[in-house]
Amino acid sequence: MQPTETVNPKRRRFSMIRSFVLADVLTLGNGFCGSGSVLAGMQFLVTGDARWIVLAMALLPVALVFDFADGRVARWRHRSSMLGADLDSLADVISFGLAPAALGFAVGLRGTLDVAILLYFVACGISRLARFNATADALADESGKVKYFEGTPIPTSVAIVGLLAGLHSQDLLGPNLWLGTWTIAGLGLHPLAIIYALSGSAMISTIRVPKI
Repeated sequence: MQPTETVNPKRRRFSMIRSFVLADVLTLGNGFCGSGSVLAGMQFLVTGDARWIVLAMALLPVALVFDFADGRVARWRHRSSMLGADLDSLADVISFGLAPAALGFAVGLRGTLDVAILLYFVACGISRLARFNATADALADESGKVKYFEGTPIPTSVAIVGLLAGLHSQDLLGPNLWLGTWTIAGLGLHPLAIIYALSGSAMISTIRVPKI
């Protein structure tokens, strides 16, 4: 029986860091912006300072830039890591799933049915990414390139953030939430939340979206 080699934990950690490539650093930038957006939205709820909600909105388009750039950089440098795909999915769940939902909650979508829809939206985003990871090889052509997505990509949720930003500029969030409030079976629903339901449903659909 051969002796078992003992690996220094510090050496293992540094080895992981050394395995990162530039594209991975950009992906982490994506996750950083998404996490920052969630925290800024929470700070807005605590303080009521509108600058925090503006920051929460502004960070998500920046996350989209990082998300777009990481793949381009990986192809340009012809370098990727084993961590890359998992990092990308985890960062996307935060920036384009959890963060837009948290933003909706922060600006007033807090009715019982609103929250259910926001949770549905996040679940759809997670499912969309899991399906892509599981089927990417089957969807790839002979060169290994995926030509189309099944369902709308999760970063399309930034369009919802753009809508919220426009409503904020018109003072149509919070107490003056656009489209008002419905009561269904005694449960509160803001019609604005339906946009999240539509976005989530599009993500898990079988619509073919060409990959740019």
